[in-house]
Amino acid sequence: MDKLRDFLKSWPGRILLILCLSPLALLGVESYFGGGVDPNQVAQVGEASIGLSEYQTAVNNRRTEILEQVDDASLLNEDVLHEQVLKGLIDRTLLEQQAGKLGMTVSDDTINRLLRQEEIFKDAEGNFSNDQFSNFLRQRGMTKNQLFAEFRNQLSLDQLNASIVGTAIYPMQAVSQLIDLQLESRNIWLHRFHWQGYQNKVKLSKNDIQAYYDGNKETLKSAAMVDLAYLQLSPQTIEVSDITKEDLQQQYEAYKQGLAITDERKVSQILLTGDNAKARADKVKTRLDKGESFTKLAKAESDDPSGETGGDIGRFNAAVFGNDATAVEKALEGLSVGDVTAPIKTSFGYQIFTVTEDNGSKTPSLESMRDELTVKAKEYKRQEIYADKVTSINDLAADGFSIEDIAQQENVTLKHIKDYRKENNQSVLSQPAVIKQAFDEFTIQDQAVTAGIKVGNGTVWVQPSNYRPTKVLTLSAATPIITQVLRQQKATALALKDAQAVAAGIKTTADISKQPVSFQALGDVNRQTTVLTEKERGLAFSKQAAENAVVAVASESEMGATVLVGDRIKTEQQSPLSDMQRAQTATIIRDNLGQDQLQDYLDYLRLVYKVEINDSNMANAQGR
Repeated sequence: MDKLRDFLKSWPGRILLILCLSPLALLGVESYFGGGVDPNQVAQVGEASIGLSEYQTAVNNRRTEILEQVDDASLLNEDVLHEQVLKGLIDRTLLEQQAGKLGMTVSDDTINRLLRQEEIFKDAEGNFSNDQFSNFLRQRGMTKNQLFAEFRNQLSLDQLNASIVGTAIYPMQAVSQLIDLQLESRNIWLHRFHWQGYQNKVKLSKNDIQAYYDGNKETLKSAAMVDLAYLQLSPQTIEVSDITKEDLQQQYEAYKQGLAITDERKVSQILLTGDNAKARADKVKTRLDKGESFTKLAKAESDDPSGETGGDIGRFNAAVFGNDATAVEKALEGLSVGDVTAPIKTSFGYQIFTVTEDNGSKTPSLESMRDELTVKAKEYKRQEIYADKVTSINDLAADGFSIEDIAQQENVTLKHIKDYRKENNQSVLSQPAVIKQAFDEFTIQDQAVTAGIKVGNGTVWVQPSNYRPTKVLTLSAATPIITQVLRQQKATALALKDAQAVAAGIKTTADISKQPVSFQALGDVNRQTTVLTEKERGLAFSKQAAENAVVAVASESEMGATVLVGDRIKTEQQSPLSDMQRAQTATIIRDNLGQDQLQDYLDYLRLVYKVEINDSNMANAQGR
């Protein structure tokens, strides 16, 4: 196992993982082993096609990967998932064809040499073993030629990728300059002119509104909306009635089973039968309580053949007692060696037991665990009721019941959201999975109740009505929006004018206190400060001040306009980064640049190779 783990960490092993696991494997599982081209293609990329089965496999694999990192499946945006997977498959196919066109390939000798170096294929003497190699292929259902073909393919892509990404240049001098910028600091004084304070000075005419409307009509659209009725259910909302003895016993048995403890107790019995069995059993128990020997009484009084050996019946086996097993187990529960049970009425008669030997682990008694078992029993019952109710609501929805009828029949609170949006949804049901179902074409047309949608640890059912599609707003409907936009723009311009006037009057630190507005002294501030907004951080270090002087700058900001006054910019003499950390920073920057170059190259390949997407098959694959 360690050899396999080490192999998968090596670069040949990673290539095999791409073949076996990656959702973006070049050939895909189906085409690789099926030997044919899927006629239901989702895309044609140059001379190659991406099959529907390959695409669906990739989507399912990618979905599984994401859900391993995300607890709530309703947060997964299926449309984005499908879009990203298709792009990845197309990118890979483009690179494959280009690698072939450029003659990038790897010989069998090279692959042989690389594989022979892997420990997983070596025998005890450290030599390459054909038997181990054959077993490896057989376990994965592959032939040598298939493995070599996939290695060659992936290595060719790696060559092409390296030739693009590896050409990114970012000199160490530029890296040092970038790091030095992060070490800069200066004393800052701040004043913000909020645009809201200038609203009353803004005058808007009908012509202003009309002009804005005419120039931005295509962006002034209503949001797609529905009115949503919904039911929401989670286990926490389920009320559980009182817990019965049977419920506790069930949890206790499950607890014991989970411990995997074998009952190693040896027991002996005295069996009394006949019409006077009860009276005889009581007398025997009285004699035992007075200290008489269990073995002797068994030989003298027991009606079972085991009495001849002092009542010994060996290891306790509940199955021997059939329907009486629970009663016998309960009587023996918690007994130590030498303890004796009270007479127990069973289908055999009246039985008295004693433990003669116990080599097993001690199991806590039910009574000692009552509180813990009660909690578990309630949770088990709650989950059971919840599952039954989810099934029942799903059945009613499938049968065409309205959400009002379902709510009444299942005694679940019906809730509503008016103007439920498809985009920029900020409601309590903003999960992509819920939005997708609420705006499903069939659901809207039929005004049906959806099947249950998993949201967190609960389930939601929705029924949309009054669908309003996206459309260009009329002037009348757009006027409030336009008014707000123009008012903020004009108010910001007025705020900026005042900010510039204040900035123009500041040449020295003494000038700061002479201004008609008060400034906040922030002290020594660096480029990473969170006191300033993103725009303000850039503005704060945009100009250097003269020695023993300050510089004042004014600019529009997220809140209106800002004036920043700064003294001379200082740079720390001692960098907190070592030479190795600087080199690592340079590598990260170059890798990022390389990825940008790779994306540019893929955009170029899309011009070279014709890419056609089969929208019909894509819609089917996405369940639309």
